Amino acid sequence: MIYRFALMGMLILTGISCTQNKPVELVNPVLAVTGKVIEHDDFSSNFVDSRNIEVWLPEGYDAEDDRYQVLYMHDGQNVFDPNTSYNGNDWMVDEALTELIAQNNIEKTIVVAIWNSGITRFPEYMPQKPANVMNSEAVQKSVIRNSGKAIFSDDYLKFIVEELKPFIDANYRTKPEREHTSIMGSSMGGLISLYAIMEYPEVFGSAGCLSTHWTVPEIGSVFVEYLDGNLPDPATHKIYFDYGTLGLDAYYEPFQQQVDSIMIKAGYEPGKNWVTKKFEGHDHKEQYWAMRISQPLTFLLD
Repeated sequence: MIYRFALMGMLILTGISCTQNKPVELVNPVLAVTGKVIEHDDFSSNFVDSRNIEVWLPEGYDAEDDRYQVLYMHDGQNVFDPNTSYNGNDWMVDEALTELIAQNNIEKTIVVAIWNSGITRFPEYMPQKPANVMNSEAVQKSVIRNSGKAIFSDDYLKFIVEELKPFIDANYRTKPEREHTSIMGSSMGGLISLYAIMEYPEVFGSAGCLSTHWTVPEIGSVFVEYLDGNLPDPATHKIYFDYGTLGLDAYYEPFQQQVDSIMIKAGYEPGKNWVTKKFEGHDHKEQYWAMRISQPLTFLLD
C-alpha cells in the first residue's frame, strides 16, 4: 500500500541544535510516496551554516521496536521531492528502498538527507586535505570568488559526525555502529562521500559515489592521487562507484580507471567490497541516478 503524507502546519522542530541532545517527538511528516519524511528545518551547527535535514522512515517504523541502519545522503533537496530538486527530478530513494526492503534484499534502513548550502556547495563538498596540498593562491581566490568561501569540507564532515549523527542516534532507533552507517552522493557529493569514509573510517562502513566529479579543474586529479595510501581498510569497508557516458560523465572514465587501479593496489576486490559500474547513455542528472539507484543501495546496504 502506498501512503502519502502532507505538510502538517508549522514545524515544531525548527532550529534544533544537535548539541541539545534531547529526544524529540517525531512530527510533521512531509510528502513522501512511501514511508514518511520527518523534516528538521534550519538544523543549526557550530561548524557550518544551518540547513534543512530530512529523515526518511520506512513503512512500519512506528509500529515496531526494531533498530535500523542509516544512510546519510548529500544534496538532500534532491533525494525525495521533485518539487525541491534541481531539475524537477528526485532520486526516488524512498520508492527504491521500500521495494528493496519488502523483497528482503537489504536490511531496514533510515535515510538522512542533508540539504546542501547553495552557493557554498563547492567549497563544502571539495575534499579539503588533498586540495590544500596544491591549493595555490590563484586557486583559493577562484574558489572564494565563485563561492564566497574557501574550501571547508573538514568542517562539513565535523558537522555530520559530531553534531548530526549523535542527534539522529539519540532521536531515532538506529544501529549506530560503523557497519550499519553509510554515506552517499553524486558528482561533488560523490567526492565528499569518499572523503568522509577516508577521514572517518571508524564512523562510516560504506560509501556510495555516483558520477564522481573527478574533473574538478586543477583540484580533482590531486584527489585521485591522494587516494593512494589513504583509503580505509578493505577488510571493514566497501565502496561503490559508477558513471555514465553523456554530459559531464563522459569525461570521468579515464579518472575512474586510475581510481580502480588504486583500489586494487589497496586490496579491494571487485564485487566483494568494491564495485565500479559504467552506464551507457546515462547523463549527469538526477533522473539517471534515480534509474540506477537500486544498484548502489543494494551493494551498500545488504
